[in-house]
Amino acid sequence: MAWTPEKQSLQELATYLKDALSGQDQNAQRYATMMLGQAKSSPATANYLAYILSNGPMVQGLALSPADNILVRSSAAINLKNIIRAHGKAYPDSHMIFIRSSVLSALQDPNSQIRNFAGSVISEIVQKSGILTWPELLPELLALAGNDTGDVSRESQEGAMSALSKVCEDNKQSLEKDYHGQRPLAIIIPKLLNITSSPDAKVRAFALTSINAFIPQLSQAVVASLDDILTRLFHLANDPSDSVRRNVCHSFTQLAEVAPDKIRPHMDGLVDFFVLQQRNPDDPDLALDAAEFWLSVSENRCLCPSLGPFLGQIVPVLLESMVYDEEDVLRLEGDANDADQEDRAEDLKPQFATTKNPRFAANGHASTNGEVAPGSEIAFRDDTDELSEGEVEESDDGTEVNLEDRWNLRKCSAAALDVLASNFHGAVFAIILPYLTENFRHPDWPNREAAVLAIGAVAEGCMDAVTPHLPDLIPFLLSLLEDREPVIRLITCWALGRYSSWASHLHDPGDRKRYFEPMMEGILQKMLDKNKRVQEAAASAFANLEETAKKTLEPYCGPIIRQFVQCFGKYKDRNMFILYDCVQTLAEHVGHTLREPELINTLMPAIIERWAKVSDQSQEIFPLLECLSYVAQALGDAFAPFAIPVFTRCIRIIHQSLQDYMKSIDNEAFEKPSKDFLVTSLDMLSAIIQALHPPKGGELVATSQPRFFDLLNFCMEDPSNDVRQSSYALLGDCAVNVFPQLQPYLSTLIPILIRQLDLDSIKAENVEQGFSVINNACWSCGEIAMKEGAGMRPYAEQIYERLLRIIGSPEVPISVNENAVIALGRLGVDCSSTLAPHLGRFARPFLQILGPFEYTDEKANAFLGFNRMVAKNPQAMEICVVEYFNASAAYARHANNDPFRSDSGNLAASFQQVCSSGLSTATPSLTYIL
Repeated sequence: MAWTPEKQSLQELATYLKDALSGQDQNAQRYATMMLGQAKSSPATANYLAYILSNGPMVQGLALSPADNILVRSSAAINLKNIIRAHGKAYPDSHMIFIRSSVLSALQDPNSQIRNFAGSVISEIVQKSGILTWPELLPELLALAGNDTGDVSRESQEGAMSALSKVCEDNKQSLEKDYHGQRPLAIIIPKLLNITSSPDAKVRAFALTSINAFIPQLSQAVVASLDDILTRLFHLANDPSDSVRRNVCHSFTQLAEVAPDKIRPHMDGLVDFFVLQQRNPDDPDLALDAAEFWLSVSENRCLCPSLGPFLGQIVPVLLESMVYDEEDVLRLEGDANDADQEDRAEDLKPQFATTKNPRFAANGHASTNGEVAPGSEIAFRDDTDELSEGEVEESDDGTEVNLEDRWNLRKCSAAALDVLASNFHGAVFAIILPYLTENFRHPDWPNREAAVLAIGAVAEGCMDAVTPHLPDLIPFLLSLLEDREPVIRLITCWALGRYSSWASHLHDPGDRKRYFEPMMEGILQKMLDKNKRVQEAAASAFANLEETAKKTLEPYCGPIIRQFVQCFGKYKDRNMFILYDCVQTLAEHVGHTLREPELINTLMPAIIERWAKVSDQSQEIFPLLECLSYVAQALGDAFAPFAIPVFTRCIRIIHQSLQDYMKSIDNEAFEKPSKDFLVTSLDMLSAIIQALHPPKGGELVATSQPRFFDLLNFCMEDPSNDVRQSSYALLGDCAVNVFPQLQPYLSTLIPILIRQLDLDSIKAENVEQGFSVINNACWSCGEIAMKEGAGMRPYAEQIYERLLRIIGSPEVPISVNENAVIALGRLGVDCSSTLAPHLGRFARPFLQILGPFEYTDEKANAFLGFNRMVAKNPQAMEICVVEYFNASAAYARHANNDPFRSDSGNLAASFQQVCSSGLSTATPSLTYIL
């Protein structure tokens, strides 16, 4: 007997669905949301929701307006999808049969929004239950979309094809699987190719969208149909529908990445097609999709050379597309002098802690490769899902995305020009030079702006060709910093930042005075522009200049810091974040120069004043702490007057964050705190401990409340990789700098450290971060071993087993392998008796991994420990005696005063046992080397 709903329950549920999405009565909304939550516990609720979704006329009879009718049915679909996602597998077959039948019938609804929601529910059912639990679905959708019977309505064809495209997108892997010798995709692809001949443009577009879902994986079914796909694409390239041609653009762009050999012979025709599409004045999305093709092909080493003969067609269309359109001009023209206006809440982007580089035993610290300053790149491509018709783009936190942050035709064209310039160099500059000459002084500011964008875009790739023009170009760009249009000043700051490398590396003092100093001063001045966006661009450009100039900036630190201090006084919240980046980048590159008392007395009061204004709960604390970390390391012990309040506050933030996290575990209603509070605070503590003289750092650690190492204990076992990565970096820094305070806690911390050295602790979805955690754990293990000495013997066997597995795993990054062998060698300095019996298992990989790397003190310690193990088990070296000779010779050349040389006599004597028989002649050579 077919399931039928009770009318009263149906009426109540419809009311709740309407009120839950209505913002007019918040009390009714909260009550409806609560009741819907309770209703989800009943299995029958899913049936009611499916019934409401698929029965428009019946819902209309509940005294709802047409708009509320669609609202209620859409709400039903959303709730049904969520129920299936959470409990789909638990529903009995009788319920699922009714739900499947209902959502399929909803595909024929006259309203496109309802059809779209029905397709989403269908895709969720397949995702949750698997394609085999609904075997009739794909044939039915394909039959409806292809109008196999000849009497399927247009709405049904579009609804079925839309649903099928969602199923394909969300279930790619399951459709590619082999089920008893058959792959669903092998049947689907040919059917989809036939459907691309449909007279309905929407159906054709959805069919291509479905095919495009499988091209990146280049599955067997796609490879088998590749020639047929190309044939259909060339036919559809002339389709009258912009939507279809957009999908054709997607197809060719994806094929260029995965099957370039199939694309290369047709490049002549493809260039004509994409140039035409990019010049489409009516559909900016189509133009953007066309521009994506140039970017994709130019980034493909195999395919990019084939663009060479067509640069004369491609570059001009890119330049055309880099000019702001009329809508943007109206929005930007005469942009306000808004520097004194407070930022709106929606102007402030969510802040996140910067992922730290792992620690390397080369110096005991990470190599600090400068990050690219914001704004120094042409654009950031946001590969988010496409938006449904009428949908507003939002960021992850629910706020609307700023128009300037969106990936668009202008940014894509500039990025494509950048990559083309990097591949074709002077040939690209020769094409853009007449354009630049014509537009640099154009009376219309959008043309001037586009010309500056173009010269900035080719900076990296065409530097050799542009360099002869820079003596004239740089002064011209500096003059544009005074343009009355803020958008011109903004793009000029960015372009100057792109050429800061040239100016920074001028050797002639006269040239530096003519070009570098005016560039630096011009950008610095614009950091206090009357327009906030220009301020941001200037600060970003100056951070880029800092990255390229590095220590060249040391003589200019005084005026730079004075300008930064003025910025601290003028900036509103949004631009404060990029100012932090400027300060920390300067500190990173000029280092000890900042220790001059005058500079400290100028900079630190401004930072501390801002520090006092920022609450512990503010996300601004993340970039502020990162900035202070660099400043502390640059100042060294001169940071001591500021260390106590900063250290104490970090301890407080860590303690509060851990408490809040525990509350969130016990109470789901309690929001989990951001892990970035822990990460940035831990990194700041590391910086302070490294900066201060050990007695001062030790006193801070010893007097910490709550106790420092109790908090570190919790952080070392935090579920977040970022938190653990910072925790083990801090642990190693404590071993180096405050070991007397650390030592009493080792019996608690070392077992946690050993557990972290387990490769099985790395989750598949986060492999890179997992290795970074293990890397820092290896480094801290080596530092502790050097300080604790013989006290490590109770743990030596366990640590050895973990390190051996790391060394012997081919998937482990070489930097992690290096830290693992160094930790093992350093452990052997005082635990050689425990490790020597195992020498035969790791001697060869130890020497192979340690050998190619540059000499460091840490590696010398590791080699000392290795030698002591060899002295106790020389027979183990028979398998790698040549590698050992080579390594010994290399280290001997670097280590005139190294401690391992004091063991050379014992080592040579014990090595006699190995150097017997056929190896006896090697002993004198070894003695000489050591």
